[in-house]
Amino acid sequence: MPSIFSRIVAGEIPAHKIAETDDYLAFLDVMPTTTGHTLVIPKKEVDYIFDLDDDLYTGLMAFAKKVALAIEKAILCKRIGVAVVGLEVPHAHVHLIPLNSMADMNFHNKLKPSQEELAETAARIRQYL
Repeated sequence: MPSIFSRIVAGEIPAHKIAETDDYLAFLDVMPTTTGHTLVIPKKEVDYIFDLDDDLYTGLMAFAKKVALAIEKAILCKRIGVAVVGLEVPHAHVHLIPLNSMADMNFHNKLKPSQEELAETAARIRQYL
């Protein structure tokens, strides 16, 4: 059964997309720890990030860097935190989280933005790509 991220890639589930290439997709987390919290994935479904082949892995990180630089321009923050946890969805992904303090990396504190707020945030980030 395809992961929720594969279903997003296939267009079966809507997402607030930030950036997309043939191989990668970045979209807003719908339950973010901070405004602008973005997930970056390879479109190819691989469960564990370190099971990605070297080219896909390095491409994912290069793509994530471009997205992170856009987030940093769009969202007031001290820097962009990067996390790879990989337990919640069986599809390799990178969290890009705007940080003003270490508390912003707490995955137990989730915001609940409206769809309109998510759309506005996505549009703000996309203008810097």
